[in-house]
Amino acid sequence: MRGLASYATRLAVAALLWLTACLPVRAEPLPREAIAPLIVAPMELGEAVNDKGVYELLNSGGGLAGYVFETEPMAPLPGFSGAPVNMLVTLDTEGRFLDVQLLSHNEPIFVSGLPEKLFYDFFEQYQGHSISDSLVVGSPYGTGSDGSALVYLDGVTKATASVRIAHESLLAAALQVAREKMGGVSAGPPSYPDPAVDEDLTWDDLVEQGLVTRHVVTNGEIDAQFAGTVWADDDPEASTDPEGIYLDLWLVDLGPRSIARAVLSEAGLATLDAFMAISDTDEPLLVVETARHGLVSEEFVRNTSPDWVAAEQGGFPIALRDADLLIELHEDVPWQLQEAVDFGAGLILRTDRRLGFDPAAPWLLKVEAVREHGMFQPEIGAVTIEIPHQTDARFFARPEAYVPSPPWLDALRARGVDIALLAVLLAGLALALGPGMTRLAGHRHFTAIRLGVLAVVTGFVGWWGQGQLSIVTPLAALRAALEGGSYAFLLYDPFSLLIWVVVIAGLVAWGRGLFCGWLCPFGAMQEFAAHLGRLLRLPQVEPSAAWDARLKYLKYVVLVGLVGLAVAAPGALDAAVEVEPFKTAVTTFFLREWYYVAYSGGLLLLSMVLFKGFCRYFCPLGALMALGGVVRGRDWIARREACGSPCQLCRVKCRYGAIKKSGAIDYSECFQCLDCVTIHDDPKQCVPLILAGRGRRSAMAAK
Repeated sequence: MRGLASYATRLAVAALLWLTACLPVRAEPLPREAIAPLIVAPMELGEAVNDKGVYELLNSGGGLAGYVFETEPMAPLPGFSGAPVNMLVTLDTEGRFLDVQLLSHNEPIFVSGLPEKLFYDFFEQYQGHSISDSLVVGSPYGTGSDGSALVYLDGVTKATASVRIAHESLLAAALQVAREKMGGVSAGPPSYPDPAVDEDLTWDDLVEQGLVTRHVVTNGEIDAQFAGTVWADDDPEASTDPEGIYLDLWLVDLGPRSIARAVLSEAGLATLDAFMAISDTDEPLLVVETARHGLVSEEFVRNTSPDWVAAEQGGFPIALRDADLLIELHEDVPWQLQEAVDFGAGLILRTDRRLGFDPAAPWLLKVEAVREHGMFQPEIGAVTIEIPHQTDARFFARPEAYVPSPPWLDALRARGVDIALLAVLLAGLALALGPGMTRLAGHRHFTAIRLGVLAVVTGFVGWWGQGQLSIVTPLAALRAALEGGSYAFLLYDPFSLLIWVVVIAGLVAWGRGLFCGWLCPFGAMQEFAAHLGRLLRLPQVEPSAAWDARLKYLKYVVLVGLVGLAVAAPGALDAAVEVEPFKTAVTTFFLREWYYVAYSGGLLLLSMVLFKGFCRYFCPLGALMALGGVVRGRDWIARREACGSPCQLCRVKCRYGAIKKSGAIDYSECFQCLDCVTIHDDPKQCVPLILAGRGRRSAMAAK
C-alpha cells in the first residue's frame, strides 16, 4: 500500500499541474441590469462610480441618496469553501445601512445543510445601523450587558464562523466605500460636548482663550485675489476704498454648555437647548458677519445648506446646514455682532458629528467671495477665504474607541470552555497513546475504554463541538494557495483548528491512525455500528485480500476528483463533497433531505456487516491522511521476526487489512485500534510468546 500511496500522490500532483491553467478568475462585479431590480422603491440605481461595482443610489427626485455596492470585488475574504461570501450593500450618504442582501456564497454549512434562510435573515440586522457603530457578532462575554457602546448582532448557531467571515468582509467593503466616496463619514465614535464641564465664562474670557475666532479681510486683499481675472474690476467699492473692510466674520462653537451660556441670552440659550434635545448629535456653530460681504446670497432658503459658506476638516468636506433658529445674544457680546444678527447677518449652522466632524480638532470655515462680470448673462467668479478654528479639547469627551479584537480571539473567547475541555481530552489521549500505549492496549477493560473515548468523540467533539474534520478545509486551503488568497478562515473555528493541529502532529508520530481511529466522530459511529452488528450476529462481509487492495484505491480516486473540481470547477464542489456524510450525520444531526439521511444511514448500516467500509474504501479525508502519513518518523508498532512467518494471528485479527503477509504494518491503512499491540504483548495470545513459554517449560522439565 505504500506503493499505492506513492502512486496516488503522483496522480494528484499531475492532476493539479494539468488543472492549474483552469483556475477560476476572481468574479467580476454583476452587471447593472442584475443589480437594478434589487433596489427597493422609491430608490433607484444611479450611475456606476468606479469599476469595482459601486453605484450611486438615487432618491425619488433623482438626487444622490447613497451608494450601492457588492462586497466581493472589494473585500474577497474567502469562506470555508475558499470562495468569498458576496453581499449587496446599500448605504445612505451618512453611512447608515439601508439594506444588506446575500447574493451568493458557497459556505458548506448552508449548502444543503442548515436552512439557508438563517443566513439571509442574519443580514437583516444591519438595517438602521451605521458604519460608525461598533458592530460585533455574538453576545457580551459573561452575563448581562457589558455597558459599552457595542452593537451585538446575533450569529447563527453552528455557523458562527461563516457569519463572522461574512461580517468582516461586509465591514471592510463598506468602510472602503465610505473612505473613497463619503470622505466625511466617520468610522469611529466622534467626540461630543462633555456635560460634566461647567465653567463660568464671559465673552471676554472666550476671546482671550481663543474660543472665538474673528477673521477680517479688506477690500484690497480681495481685489488682489481677483487680480488677472475677468472679475478684477467688477467691485468699484474695493477699488475706491482698498482699506475698507470686506469681511468681518466671527465664529464660535456653541456645543459646549459653558461657551453657549456666555454667548447667548437666556431666551437664546433656551431655544438652543430645545433644539439640542431633538438633535443631540448635531454641533451648533454660530457664524456672524458684520461687514459688507454677508453669509448667504439672496437665493438662500432657511434650513438648507448656506451657499457661500462651507467647512472642511482633515481634507474632507463637512456638511453644514442652517439650524433655522432665532438668535438672541448675551448682553456682553459686542454691539456690532448684535446689530448684525438683528439685520440677518448671523446664522447658527449645524453639522452632524456622526458624519465625521470632530469639534475638538482643527477645522476650516470656507467663505466664498463672489463677483459677477457682464450685464445680461453675467459670468460668476469666486475666491475662497479660509478661516481656521479649533475649540479647546477640554470641553469635549470622546467615547473610548472600540478596537475590535482579532477574529480568532473573538472566536476563541466564544468557545473558551469547549476548547479547554478539548485540550484536556487531546492531551490525555496523546499520553495514553504515546508512552502509555502498551499499558492501555493491555488493560483488561481496553475495549470498554476505547468505546468510552469514541462515545465522547461522537457526543462532545462531533455533535456538541462541531469538530468533525472534513476534506472541505484542505480543499479551501488549496484554493487559497493557488489563488493567492487568505488562510484567515481557518482561525474562525478554533475548536476544529486545534484538532487539525493535533492530527497533523499525530501524522508524524503515528500516521493517519490518530484521527481515523480515535478522533473522527463519524468513524466512531461506524465502529459502534460494527459492534451492534456483531451483537445482532449479522453475517459479516470481508472482501478477499485482492479485492480489499483494489477497493482501497477508490478513496484516492475520490480525493483526486475533488481536488480537480476545487481547481477547475469549484461551483460543482459543494455537491461533490457530499460524498462525505459528515455534514448529515454530525453537523445537522441527520435533519436534512431524505436522500442525504438515507446515504449517511446506509453507510452506518453497511458498517454493521462491512467493518468501517466508508473509512477504508471511500473517505477522501482518509486518503489525504494516508498520504500525509509519509511524514511518519517511526514504526511505532513493535514486530518480531516470527510475525508473519509462521504467525499470522495479528494479520487475521486486523479488520482493517493493515497488516501484510510478512507481518509488517501498512501504516497508510492502520487505524490505531491497538488490537495487534494487545496480541503482541499478551503471552496468552501471541503465538511466538506462547511457543517461547512452552519451550521454557519443556526445558525446565527436561532439566
